[in-house]
Amino acid sequence: MQQHPLASKVRGDFPILKREINDFPLAYLDNAATTQKPQCVIDSLLDFYSTHNSNVSRGVYTLAEEATEIYEEGRESIAKFIGATDYGNIIFTRGTTESINLVASAWAQHILKTGDQIIVTEMEHHSNLVPWQMAAQASGAELVYWPITPEAGSAGVGLLEFEKLEDLLTDSVKLLAVTAVSNVLGTVNHIAKIVEMAHKRGIPVLVDAAQAVARMPIDVTGWDCDFLAFSGHKVYGPTGIGVLYAKKERLDEMLPFQGGGGMIRQVGRQSSTWADSPQKFEAGTPPVAEVYGLAAALKYVSDVGIFEIQKHEKELTAHALNRFAEFTDLELYGPQDICDRTGVLSFNLRNVHPHDVAQVLDEGGIAVRAGHHCTQILHERLGVAASVRMSFGIYNEVSEIDHLFSTLDRARDIFLD
Repeated sequence: MQQHPLASKVRGDFPILKREINDFPLAYLDNAATTQKPQCVIDSLLDFYSTHNSNVSRGVYTLAEEATEIYEEGRESIAKFIGATDYGNIIFTRGTTESINLVASAWAQHILKTGDQIIVTEMEHHSNLVPWQMAAQASGAELVYWPITPEAGSAGVGLLEFEKLEDLLTDSVKLLAVTAVSNVLGTVNHIAKIVEMAHKRGIPVLVDAAQAVARMPIDVTGWDCDFLAFSGHKVYGPTGIGVLYAKKERLDEMLPFQGGGGMIRQVGRQSSTWADSPQKFEAGTPPVAEVYGLAAALKYVSDVGIFEIQKHEKELTAHALNRFAEFTDLELYGPQDICDRTGVLSFNLRNVHPHDVAQVLDEGGIAVRAGHHCTQILHERLGVAASVRMSFGIYNEVSEIDHLFSTLDRARDIFLD
């Protein structure tokens, strides 16, 4: 099999890639859903439970002190990874979904009122859409959609229309929520430009970085965003751990999300006072082992080099785009220009259901996603109910992409002959 230098360097770090599926080497092309874990992340979880397991901030004995140090050092390393200058701006959650729900519940619902608006885009994942619907319904506010370019199959399809954003940014808007990278179109949005435009009108911005964090450098200070959310499992870390970054002034505006141990300063019979941020938003026993694993994953990514990863993915994406251009019966969604997108490519084989395509690919050992990818609004906009999605990671190779296109011939033979 043809190997890319970076992929050949790191593939041995991922034990699951030794598997065979249906007598084929596993070609894991579902990284937008979750990434596989390097041995160092697996080892970190084993190490924590084998040698350090304790609750944090609950005792003065050695294990408790070690667990607390692991937890807070993890917070600091994660802050550095995303360019935050103060690790107190990092709140741990279960994932991107909980991070966004935290903002919607703890910040938006007590700020929003009837007549207010929240701008979302047509390409948002349900995790950056449904919480805002709920907040709007609870407060009487309204969701306003920032559209994508409409021409299906054109070079510019799937880009946000900036000239329309100017008209949307009115005094009624209290938040703009946008993804950094579309989990269907692969579109890379110009976050710094979006934030600058919104801030000129005094509008806070929340960035969903779930798809961006493993694919490109993240710089919350340079972007100047008010909130940013991502999940550990999207960046070669464990499941069950997520991050919410928020500016201090936004944290100060937020009410507690949950009540319980760890988030209080003083408890009285009828009322309580709250701990300072970030503990104010981390009630109960925190995911200490998962933080340890996430810190290990981010160190792994940093050691490989995020710019090297980005370059590798662009090369894979360029090859895939060239392969798509060879076929007239494959409809690819999203920008055709490599400068506007990353390695998330959704498509359909004409007259074949996406689930049937994905099943045939699985028979060839290829793991892809089929469905609406938690973006029903976007798929409605594209005029399709579902799509097939391949998405690249650090360990993927050109040969796996070619194997996918070859296996599509089998789908044609089965369903179109």
